[in-house]
Amino acid sequence: MEKILVSACLLGAPVRYHGGDAACTHAILRRWTYEGRVIAVCPEQEGGLPTPRPPAEIIPAAVQRSSDAGGGAVIAGSARVRTITGDDVTAQFCRGADRALELVEQHRIRMALLKEGSPSCASTAVFDGSFSGVRIAGVGVTTALLEAHGVRVFNETQIENAQEWLDQLEMPQR
Repeated sequence: MEKILVSACLLGAPVRYHGGDAACTHAILRRWTYEGRVIAVCPEQEGGLPTPRPPAEIIPAAVQRSSDAGGGAVIAGSARVRTITGDDVTAQFCRGADRALELVEQHRIRMALLKEGSPSCASTAVFDGSFSGVRIAGVGVTTALLEAHGVRVFNETQIENAQEWLDQLEMPQR
């Protein structure tokens, strides 16, 4: 049975920066949990950040192509993650991503369901680094690392697509 890495906040754990959760009650996620597929992770806590914590965003380098936005640029060293108060938390975000990758390797995980909008977990859009609520195309630090290692990442609005991918993964080989 395939295991699925899932953001702990989507499972109702109060681990988000503001101390709350982002509980997802989708029937598919409930079924995966019941089936014992789910491996929960909060990369930000795994990286050593407290809850609650100041909001953080990926701060792009001064001169950067839009294709370099997000977590991939952080991993490459061309962007940083900073809190709204200016603290550099890049090391904690990278450490959390590394811990998520360890779980992936330990459980032979090939897919993940992670929280959209998070500087760790986003899979389609991240905030632009201005703390003004503007989103740009990009992925979070953990998502970038996982995708670089072949993990397919979905967000909470893509659960049906994730189930289709899971069905393909578990299809008997002919």
